[in-house]
Amino acid sequence: MSSIFEITHKDAAGRIGKLRTPHGTVETPTVMPVINPNLQVIKPSEMRDFGAQMLITNSYIISRRDKLREKALKDGLHSLLDFDGPIMTDSGSFQLSVYGDIEVTNEQIIEFQKTIGSDVGVPLDIPTPPDVPRSRAESEMETTIERLIEARSMVNDEMLLAGPVQGSTYTDLREKCASTISEHKFDVYPLGAVVPLMESYRYAELVDVIVSSKKGLDPTVPVHLFGAGHPMMFALAVALGCDLFDSAAYALYAKDRRYITSKGTYHIDNLSYLPCSCPICVSHTAEEVKKADNCSDLLARHNLYVTFEEIRLIKQSIKEGNLLELVEMRCRSHPRMLEALKRMYSYSDWIEKYDPASKSTFFYCGPESSQRPEVLRFSKRLERFTIKGTAVIRPFSMRTYPESDNDLMFKPPFGTFPAELSEVYPFNAEVIEDTDIESLGKALENTIRLIELNPDAEFTFIKGKELEHPLFEKLEKIADVKE
Repeated sequence: MSSIFEITHKDAAGRIGKLRTPHGTVETPTVMPVINPNLQVIKPSEMRDFGAQMLITNSYIISRRDKLREKALKDGLHSLLDFDGPIMTDSGSFQLSVYGDIEVTNEQIIEFQKTIGSDVGVPLDIPTPPDVPRSRAESEMETTIERLIEARSMVNDEMLLAGPVQGSTYTDLREKCASTISEHKFDVYPLGAVVPLMESYRYAELVDVIVSSKKGLDPTVPVHLFGAGHPMMFALAVALGCDLFDSAAYALYAKDRRYITSKGTYHIDNLSYLPCSCPICVSHTAEEVKKADNCSDLLARHNLYVTFEEIRLIKQSIKEGNLLELVEMRCRSHPRMLEALKRMYSYSDWIEKYDPASKSTFFYCGPESSQRPEVLRFSKRLERFTIKGTAVIRPFSMRTYPESDNDLMFKPPFGTFPAELSEVYPFNAEVIEDTDIESLGKALENTIRLIELNPDAEFTFIKGKELEHPLFEKLEKIADVKE
């Protein structure tokens, strides 16, 4: 395990961790509010009031402004921002992506970050946007890797060093980049150039980028999703193994009079009520916020409160083992997020490797739940059940049953298992009795396989009048199916 990062709790591929920095330990997952050194919407010294443990700012902007540069070089970054906690500094890669070129070299910006006392520095990587030709993505990835290796040779214990993973939307390049830079032992691994995907609601492709990058990384290292600042997608990203986020959204959205919630965004001018209980919303009406001279300030503060509320909820969900239930609820807030949920579960075999085998209770939240890693894990372990003699498979809602050698229970989306395990995770699942076709189909697939694994046993399946599925035709050939 990385000496600066300790994982304390896990759920799905998500985790709660402790990131040790020169200015203190940060509990992840967390969000680093972005501080514009030229225009501070909310003072850095106030950020702890909202729940911020760590900030991120731009070392390139500081280096290009005489007043900022001189104070940072003289008194240090933390004095410049008036913040005594950890601060990460970006290198100017965003400006590079916007303007095509900037007046600084990789070596210069690394030295500057070291000199001003950044806790986590970032090399001058090349953020390749989505959909570019593969040749460009590969060429810019190689340049990024060269710069990261150069930066690694320049930094020892002065600060932690980030190793951004690039590769555009080519998943094999993302995995290759992650695997290559992992050999050079960076301290934090940001996933770069994903903002365009989020801005265009291409969340399913974002899932591909995260998973392919994670596959190339050591699973114990901290991962930063660059530019991810909307709480609607935090749970999804955390469940895939992201630990750090950075948010300028709280200020940028406020400037456009937009009001953030964990389920989406409203324009303040369209709100009659404020659906939140943060200090801003309980002390103002919607009309008061709309008409306030400091409307942007009020919205920025609300947006930050909501951001960190979601982070706390995610941490609690990890501790309780129900992070995936939260993910499923959040992903139903927008059709593109629902696409991302389906894409995430296409990687259930990968998630299952990291998902704890024991939790409290599995809650079925809809058809997508039948693809969860817990269901996949059960499917893989069907051969562990040895059944001999007669066996009755009864619906989980049936309390009385015919006498037989084996009392088996049928509960979608898992399928068939010994009734004595009904109170053991995950068979203690809270599910709907009026099951949907996806859940029923997965359960029947597992049941058919269980019967096929035990050819010497005699199975009776008590169907129930409401259950209908094409797989019953196959089941009837290997078991006695009764209404």
